Amino acid sequence: MNRLRTRMLGGATAALVVIAGLGTIGAAAAPKGPGPRYTAGADGAGDPYFPYSGNGGYDAQHYDLAVTYTPPAAAPAPLEGELAGIATIDLVATQDLDRFNLDLRDMDVTALSVDGKAAAEVAVPAAGVEVDGAAYWQVQDDDARIWELTVQPRPKIKAGQHVQVVVEYEGTTTQPEDIEGALYGWVTMRDGAMVVSEPEGSMTWYPVSDHQTDKATYSFEITVPEGKVAVANGTQSKPAETADGWTTWFWNAPDAQASYLTTASVGDFVIRPTYWSTSGVPIIDAVDANLTPARLATTNASLARQVEMIDFFESRFGPYPFGSAGAIVDDDTVFYALETQTRPVYSRQASEGTVAHEIAHQWFGDAVSPEGWKDIWLNEGWATYATWLWNEQEGDATAQESYNEWYAEEPADSDYWELQIGDPQPLGLFLGPVYDRGAGTLHALRLEVGDDAFFEGAQLWLDRYDDSTGSAEDFQAVYEEVSGQDLDEFFQTWLYDQEKPPATWTLP
Repeated sequence: MNRLRTRMLGGATAALVVIAGLGTIGAAAAPKGPGPRYTAGADGAGDPYFPYSGNGGYDAQHYDLAVTYTPPAAAPAPLEGELAGIATIDLVATQDLDRFNLDLRDMDVTALSVDGKAAAEVAVPAAGVEVDGAAYWQVQDDDARIWELTVQPRPKIKAGQHVQVVVEYEGTTTQPEDIEGALYGWVTMRDGAMVVSEPEGSMTWYPVSDHQTDKATYSFEITVPEGKVAVANGTQSKPAETADGWTTWFWNAPDAQASYLTTASVGDFVIRPTYWSTSGVPIIDAVDANLTPARLATTNASLARQVEMIDFFESRFGPYPFGSAGAIVDDDTVFYALETQTRPVYSRQASEGTVAHEIAHQWFGDAVSPEGWKDIWLNEGWATYATWLWNEQEGDATAQESYNEWYAEEPADSDYWELQIGDPQPLGLFLGPVYDRGAGTLHALRLEVGDDAFFEGAQLWLDRYDDSTGSAEDFQAVYEEVSGQDLDEFFQTWLYDQEKPPATWTLP
């Protein structure tokens, strides 16, 4: 993500409000007698930054999303759209399940079934109270940031069992905000929607296990008023179909994907002819027809470099990790760009540095995602450092010069150094040090272990954790493996010490 924060909201750490008991609302009494012990799946993936993001008890395999969206009427009508969806979710249970959760925010479920058996909507039961039969209920608590859809299937689900959940839902779309107050999720725009969901905003437009530790594949059918274009991840599975004033766009994303990297942006886009990288990756660009001439010129020049960028990053990090690439450039803005998988979203224009940053994210952040949100420096530090490398090969500042310039910017007594980039807290996820000190950490590591081990480690990291997630501890282990060094002191200094690292790594 290209989104740096220059201020903290409410201090350096986030105060997450938790309502006692909501995590186990309606938990069934422990079963008695012989046989499997069926229990409720966890209502979170275990990430302390976002306790109710993601879910436990199952592994989501595939989401088929059929969405119909009506953008807002012209001003002065309210900036509100209408969305109706059918989510068909294939999952496999990882425990004997009495019930399980999906994340869904500000959408009303109108029907739900598990393996074809309909469930009835019920009021949220009190803790410890059993519910008879197949049922579902929703908790929507904006203050505590708890948005949970609980599903009670009957019959219960055994560990290892594959099931299909179909959720029909609808609601009014607005402009949801993340924990910082930044726009994210399904962001309603007058001419459509910008869909950018880091860190846990996908639940604003479909039911999901909204954490990157539960990656899945996706297919999309997005129906919009005739004349509008909907662009999602992957490639078009068949041509758009228009009937009775509506157009349905079909996209298929067969690579494992973290939920926050899904998009289904809607607008006045022109989908340009496909072209290919040197290694054969199809590149599909969707550019808003309403960009200003200056922004269109910047965008065209920047997107024209995508082939070279992919070629360059492949030479450093290994093959491009997905089946397609490209861009979505909207004339509206959420004030940042996002590395939505295979097709990053850009606000108002795509500049060369930002395009390099988001393409690098396809390796670092998309193919390998952070195990927990405290590990976000592995996304943003790598994307920033890869941009330093791109600039160097373009004849601009070398990576060492970029490092030296960054290192000299902030004096030792600056509060810049107080942020622990290895544990920045929820309100620090997108602050400058996560990006720049993250990049500095990587350059210092390169000098510490040498070029051969550094680039060998990068490729081993990507190979070992491809289509999955990794932590800072995993990353350190990879570099200790390739270098034969003990790197405890190095990573303590760079990720956690709240002071300026020594000048050991600055060179003439």
